Amino acid sequence: MMLDTTMNKPPRQERDIDVSFEFFPPKNAKMEGILWDSVRRLDPLDPHFVSVTYGAGGSTRERTHSTIARILKETSLTPAAHLTCVAASREEVDEVIRSYWDLGVRHIVALRGDPPEGHAKYAPYARGYANAAELVAGVRRIGDFEVFVSAYPEKHPESTDFDADIDMLQAKVDAGATRAITQFFFDNDLYFRYLDRVRARGIDIPVTPGLIPIHNFNQIAKFAGSCGTHMPSRIARQYEGLEDDPESRKLVAATIAAEQVQGLVSQGVSEFHFYTLNRADLVFAICHLLGLRPQRQVQKEVQA
Repeated sequence: MMLDTTMNKPPRQERDIDVSFEFFPPKNAKMEGILWDSVRRLDPLDPHFVSVTYGAGGSTRERTHSTIARILKETSLTPAAHLTCVAASREEVDEVIRSYWDLGVRHIVALRGDPPEGHAKYAPYARGYANAAELVAGVRRIGDFEVFVSAYPEKHPESTDFDADIDMLQAKVDAGATRAITQFFFDNDLYFRYLDRVRARGIDIPVTPGLIPIHNFNQIAKFAGSCGTHMPSRIARQYEGLEDDPESRKLVAATIAAEQVQGLVSQGVSEFHFYTLNRADLVFAICHLLGLRPQRQVQKEVQA
């Protein structure tokens, strides 16, 4: 019998600002505790959904599934399961999709995915979905999911140009994608220029800005470099001389994040997706600045 996960969930209130959060499945007991502490802290903010990532080549498949199942069982959150088409046949991917449907999941983040470890470039699996557009079509064929896809304000590093990049977004929308979430960015002008390009092509699905608080500058700068995201020199300068001053780094991170979200809000943006890195402190503070307050008490104590 299919699990109905909506019966005990209170209706969401209409509000001017809406948010969603991304988590990743934990690798060990310590990381498990950190994750569920973060889930417990952010749950009362009543996000639109929370997504759980899926490692390269499906390397976290079981951990992603178990994290999603626990979110459904122990929280009032709506989970969106990440899914990729790397190193797996269509039959294998379809099996995962059906398992999520049977679990009660109704939201999928459909991504092409990164190459498996040891492979420099992506190559379609011989019997698999070739790209994210094909994966979206496969998901929609199996169930009436809400399907979210990625978007790139600075274009995907492997795209030849913006036209090719937006061609792929159009293909994903044509296949049934209902929302796009952007790669994180630090220059708001990049997001608005990208949105202009998307709307000029007649693509009208929501394009939610993805934001990442800079908990650790060196880590985020390295991450940005690997995915083609520009790290402004003004941000780098703000962290200079703070290598041994963690408290000041937290204040700088909060200031940078606050300036970015307030700049987006001033231009009419009302939806935000936060890459939490399983840490709730800065994300909770940013949401507070956006005017969000806890909407409910956590219904069940989440135990690590």
